[in-house]
Amino acid sequence: MLRRSPLLDAFGLAALLAASGGAARAQTPAPASPPAITVPYERFTLPNGLDVVLHRDPATPAISVNTWYHVGSGSERPGRTGFAHLFEHLMFEGSGNVPEGAIDTWLEEAGGNANGSTSSDRTNYTTEAASNALELALYLDADRMAHLLDAMTPAKVDAQRDVVKNERRQSYENQPYGLALPILDQYLYPAEHPYHWPTIGSMDDLTAASYDDVTAFFRRYYVPNNATLVVAGDLDVAAARGLVEKWYGSIPRGPSSAPLVVPPVRLEAETRLVHEDRVELPRLYLAWHTPARYAPGDAEMDVVAGVLGGGKNSRLYRRLVYDLQIAQDVSAFQSPSGLGSTFYVVATARPGRPLGELERAIQAEIDGLKAAPPAARELARVVNRIEADFLDGLESVSGKADALNGYLTWTGNPDFFNEDLARYRALAPADVRAAVQSYLRDAGRVVLSVVPQGQSALAADRSAPAANKY
Repeated sequence: MLRRSPLLDAFGLAALLAASGGAARAQTPAPASPPAITVPYERFTLPNGLDVVLHRDPATPAISVNTWYHVGSGSERPGRTGFAHLFEHLMFEGSGNVPEGAIDTWLEEAGGNANGSTSSDRTNYTTEAASNALELALYLDADRMAHLLDAMTPAKVDAQRDVVKNERRQSYENQPYGLALPILDQYLYPAEHPYHWPTIGSMDDLTAASYDDVTAFFRRYYVPNNATLVVAGDLDVAAARGLVEKWYGSIPRGPSSAPLVVPPVRLEAETRLVHEDRVELPRLYLAWHTPARYAPGDAEMDVVAGVLGGGKNSRLYRRLVYDLQIAQDVSAFQSPSGLGSTFYVVATARPGRPLGELERAIQAEIDGLKAAPPAARELARVVNRIEADFLDGLESVSGKADALNGYLTWTGNPDFFNEDLARYRALAPADVRAAVQSYLRDAGRVVLSVVPQGQSALAADRSAPAANKY
């Protein structure tokens, strides 16, 4: 029996079937105007500047406490990188009133867990627990905002610095193809741009950071007026508001942080690079600058990614993997960020196949989209897939909490669900073609060949310079 949620019902079985590659019968009409998504919330701001959103969802006896600090690797500066990600670790090492290790222990006893993530634009801390542990979750989150430095010591910083260094070795230096994206960022963005360095920072910067550097970074950015808090789940809204005021209300306001303002980056020439790595198969990366998250053109490039490389029905997969059988895999995706996004095409060659062969096939498909728009059915398939993924993300309390916080941060409106989907529903095939013509310029991209050591002859362009080691 097909399990269908109310949200999926709202968009109709025809859309769901189309998204999964099937087809609805002709007599099953698609809904002309899908019902609006409703995510009721209460929003208020504490005197210290903390922006709060409460959402009640009684479907399951669970809650999610979701805090976004508006600081990421983009808030760092050359020579002092990796601090935001370092705090992603330090924030779980205890605070003034919470002993080291107690966050995990106390939450496990309450059937919950905690996690964090860092991007170039924000650091996110989440706590999931049973609904009767709401106050515990708020207490833990508020105490580290107010009293992290009370429990932080140079020894703790050094210990987590070593943990981050080891994570970097595992995820970058010792990971097959792990340095590809940092290398691309080096050439996509100038040295002073906030996206020039990876979120995890550099080994040299992590080593050089002093204890005073780290504490100063916390005092500047990890303050209530630089954060947004979403509490969602099976809760009484009035009671939850009282608990938020109780635990967060006395935290002092910190210094104001002006939003990052950086001139947009535009590449006027193609850059071609070769990087030899400990890999078995060569892999090709093509990267372009594209519009920032939620800016005009962002949704179009999401759809372009779906048409070109979104799954096994996409143009690139059919051409390179099925028809020509020259690639093991191929994908395309829009990676959105606040100061500008990046569009990637990534393809791994089959044994013995040179990357120049893959590049020519990829270029032919891109040129095909520049010459003619996708068919209406092809566009509908991609948009339906985006809608299905969107709705799937709203099935959980934690998914809704993170969406509310993201919309609040990026648009100022937590209830941006319908506007977000409308960006995709409004697109016509001609819009997709225009986006490809505007942003996937031959003279505005970075092409990186990652090849096995000693096999630079497999690179897409043998005359390209070796990429700088990061």
